[in-house]
Amino acid sequence: MNFRRALLIVLLVGGFWYVTAHLPQELAGTRAGSWAGELAGHLPTSGNSHSPLELTEAQAAPAYDSEEQNNIAVYKKALPSVVNITSTAMTFNFFYGQVPQQGQGSGFILDKAGHVLTNFHVIADANRIEVMTSDKHHYKATIVASDKGHDLALLQINGANLQPVTLASSSDLVVGQKVYAIGNPFGLSGTMTRGIISSIRSIRGPEGSPIEDAIQTDAAINPGNSGGPLLNSKGDVIGINTLIATGGAEQSSGIGFAIPINTAKAVVDDFTKYGRVRRPSLGIVSLAVDSGLAEQMGLAADSGVLVQRVVPNGAADRAGIRGGNQQAYLGNMAIVLGGDLIVAIDGREIHDTGDITEVMDKHQPGDVISVTIYRGRKKMVLKLALGEGREVST
Repeated sequence: MNFRRALLIVLLVGGFWYVTAHLPQELAGTRAGSWAGELAGHLPTSGNSHSPLELTEAQAAPAYDSEEQNNIAVYKKALPSVVNITSTAMTFNFFYGQVPQQGQGSGFILDKAGHVLTNFHVIADANRIEVMTSDKHHYKATIVASDKGHDLALLQINGANLQPVTLASSSDLVVGQKVYAIGNPFGLSGTMTRGIISSIRSIRGPEGSPIEDAIQTDAAINPGNSGGPLLNSKGDVIGINTLIATGGAEQSSGIGFAIPINTAKAVVDDFTKYGRVRRPSLGIVSLAVDSGLAEQMGLAADSGVLVQRVVPNGAADRAGIRGGNQQAYLGNMAIVLGGDLIVAIDGREIHDTGDITEVMDKHQPGDVISVTIYRGRKKMVLKLALGEGREVST
């Protein structure tokens, strides 16, 4: 019995040796793999048994499609004109000690003389401003002029071989048009993003002033992009990136806004000619009135702007608009009743002071406008030649 068992084991071992040693390599490998694999898995064999590693490589540089070529062309054209701006302001810490606080933004070179355009909020309250160009040169910048209302500031640097941008027009922009943003988001210099014009609408800027015909885009705009250029598909500037709608998150949500470049051109033109922005003004101190207040005051219209007082010899005073003469209180705030109620300018309804500001942004000092008012229950239309903004105190 033991002899039979021993003979059977010898035959099995001998058969296994014969199969693995004498059958073709492929068949033996398959069978050996199946048998041995069930017991111990696939064990590595000697290096000579592996097939050679073969890689497929391109025989030439990759060919870019037309869209990629345009992206690259826009970037190469605009990048040398885009700068990073670091502003340093002094703040107080917990122990009332002064400490420097830095902010970052973007801007772009307007001319070879070194004028740089950016947002006002990028350099607001700054004690020191530094500009870095795309070739990593650093320059100290000075503020030539600023306009908080339009959120624009003009800086000056002294540098050589500066490359200015090309300015386009923002008057004929259309929704769906391709746009590019280049700037310094989160301190990452030389970053370009791409999108389309999502809408053209009026919004409130970072300082609360209205921005007429602001360019809304889904191109990624993040903190640090402020002041940088928004470009068309030719690489020309059509806007200045200024604001993002985040819904509470400090990053892009696909809704960014840019100041139209035509607005910036007008502001820079005033900077150049007068050293300041010449804002048109009605020359009044006013109070916005809603339907509730209008009913309490017994006014002839449901809403409008109530003239508290007129600036002596100002635009409204010259046109015959009257201020109030009856002292009253709105909560703890002293107001004056009895003045004219402005309800329209050039046929556009006026509901609050923001509406007046939007109308003023479309005019220059000296322009003649028609102002619709209620004086008591009497409706009147007066002609008014606009004065300069220094007349107004609202």
